[in-house]
Amino acid sequence: MTNEVANQPAARLWELFNVFAQIGLFTIGGGAVMLPFIQKAVVEDKRWMNDEEFADMLAITNSAPGAFTINASIYIGYTQRGLIGSTAAMLGMVTPSIVIILILAYLILQGQSVEWLQQFFAGVRPIVAALLLDAALKLRSTMVKTKFDVCLLLLGLAMLLLASINTVLVIICGAILGVLYPRIRRYRQAEQLPKDDPTVSKTDAKAEKEAD
Repeated sequence: MTNEVANQPAARLWELFNVFAQIGLFTIGGGAVMLPFIQKAVVEDKRWMNDEEFADMLAITNSAPGAFTINASIYIGYTQRGLIGSTAAMLGMVTPSIVIILILAYLILQGQSVEWLQQFFAGVRPIVAALLLDAALKLRSTMVKTKFDVCLLLLGLAMLLLASINTVLVIICGAILGVLYPRIRRYRQAEQLPKDDPTVSKTDAKAEKEAD
């Protein structure tokens, strides 16, 4: 998969706009709901990223201020065509929403009933949950590899579901633990290494060096 991604030519600007416009047009709910659609388009269909790069993108875009979907489109577009690519991808993502919201706002102001839209959302929501679960299962082998990863996963779930801690704080907590863990591990390994034998004198050490 990695080699295939490396050999892929850079995406065309219209292609970036079109891919993200389709995601923005046919995804109801925004935010995390778009995750499985972005993953399928970018990783499976277009092969602009592999699973590990996509997981890194998720970590970065969820940590940055702003909407995840906009951040993701900017990031992916930039990896393909630089600044102009990020602009094309972002415009593709937001254009359908702008058009649809303007149409709905016009209908509401004209006194039109939008009951059918509420019924539509009621039918879509359970499917959205299935899509999110599917995306999580596809990414599990990339994002959760070690026992430490499992511990962070459980900690994050506990903080989000049981303590209702803000998502940004959960991400910051995970980042801090991710930085500290390898350093603590290296320190503990260094402590377990055998110490130099204090009975060996400097003279003996010098003699051994001269003998070599």
